[in-house]
Amino acid sequence: MVSRRSFLRAGAGVIPAIALGATSRPAVAGPVVLTTTGVVPAQLAGFDAVLKTYVTERRISCAQLAIAKDGRIVLARGYRYAATTPDVPQVSPTSLFRIASLSKHITAAAIIRLAQDGALSLTARVAPLLGLSTAADPRLADVTVWRLLQHTGGWDRDISPDYLYLDHQIASTLGVPLPITREHIVRYASSRPLDFAPGTRYAYSNYGYLLLGQIVEKVSGQSYESYVSQKLLTPVGIGRMRLGRTLRSAAAPGEVVYESQYTSTTVTDPSGIPVPTPYGGFSMENRGPGGGWLASAVDLVHLAKVFDAPGPVLNATSIGRTFAIPEIGANANGSWYAAGWFARDVTGHRNSWHDGSLPGNYGYLARLQNGFTYAALFNRREETGSLDFNVLSPRINAEIGRVTSWPTRDLTPDYF
Repeated sequence: MVSRRSFLRAGAGVIPAIALGATSRPAVAGPVVLTTTGVVPAQLAGFDAVLKTYVTERRISCAQLAIAKDGRIVLARGYRYAATTPDVPQVSPTSLFRIASLSKHITAAAIIRLAQDGALSLTARVAPLLGLSTAADPRLADVTVWRLLQHTGGWDRDISPDYLYLDHQIASTLGVPLPITREHIVRYASSRPLDFAPGTRYAYSNYGYLLLGQIVEKVSGQSYESYVSQKLLTPVGIGRMRLGRTLRSAAAPGEVVYESQYTSTTVTDPSGIPVPTPYGGFSMENRGPGGGWLASAVDLVHLAKVFDAPGPVLNATSIGRTFAIPEIGANANGSWYAAGWFARDVTGHRNSWHDGSLPGNYGYLARLQNGFTYAALFNRREETGSLDFNVLSPRINAEIGRVTSWPTRDLTPDYF
C-alpha cells in the first residue's frame, strides 16, 4: 500500500497545491457541520459513530458506509462534513465514488466468468493472446492469466515505475500526443524488460490488471465496461456502476467531488498546465480495469454477495478459483493475493479484503467471518501520516463484537 503512493513521492509533476495557489476544494464561508443520510438501525449505531468520528477528525467532506450481514444490507449511510454553504452537495447512500483498486476484484471476476463460460483458459499465456512481442524480454512468454490475476506476472513498480503514471514519458518516447491510451501503455511496457521471473514472487501491479482488461475485450469481443455490465452487474440488479472519467466536467450524475492538496501537470493534453491532481494528474480512462470504476458502498457490498455462494454470476468452481492460493503460496502471515482480493483463512471461514487509493479518494471493502461484509468510501485519502485502513479497519472490527443482535430488515430492495 505504501508503494501506491510512490506516485506522490516520485514525481509525475506532483506539487503541493498551495505552492501553485490552487486547490481542488474552494474556500467557502459558513460553519462546518456533519450531516447524514440513509438508515442506521439502533443496534448498529456504533458503526455510524466510527464513521462520524473518522470523517470529522480527518475533515473528509464526503463518505459512505454500507454493511451487509448474512447477505442482507443492514446499514446504508452517506456523510457530508462541510460548510453549510452548498460547495459540497449532500451525500446519499447511492452517491458515486471513485473506488480505485477496489476495481480489481471486478476485473478478476470478469476474467473468471470468461473461464467459467469456456471462452478462456486461466493458464493461457498472455503474449500470444494479446499479440505481445517477447523480444525485449523472453520471460514475457511465461506470463499467464493466472499470474496477472495474482500479481506474480513479473512487473514490480518499486523497481520500474508504475506504467500507468508515466503518461508524459510514454508520449515522448512513442512520439504521440497526450492523452495516451491503454494501447500506448502496452506498447511502451512491452518494449522494456520484466523486473522478475514470472511466477516467482508477488509484486502488486496495476499494469497487470490493465492487461486483464485488454484480455476481456479480446476474448469477449465487447468493450470491457459492456462485458462487466452484462455478465456481472446486470444479473444482480446493479445499474449505477460505471467507469469514471478524468475531468470534473465529465463526472457522472451523482458523483462526489474529489479533494487533494496536490496539483500535477495535466495528462489530458500537451499544454503543460497545472491541474488539481484528481482531475487531470492521472488518467481515469487508462486505469479502468485496475482502478477506474465508480460505485457506491451499497453497490460494493451487494456485488460482494456473488462471491458468497453460487449464483447467476459465478458458480462454485469459479468462486474457488477466485480465492485460490497462488503458486508461490501464502506469505509469512498466512495471507495471499488471490484474484482481486487479499485473503486469509480464519477458523471456519476465509476472510477477504481490499483497499483502493488514488489522489482524491480512498475506499475499503472487506468480507469477514460470521457473514459480515462492509464497504467504506471517502473523497479524500490520507496524504501524510498513517495509512487510512490502519485506523479505520480496527475501529470497525471492534464494533462487530459489540453487536448483541443484528437487524432483520433487509435494505437491499431500497437500493436495487
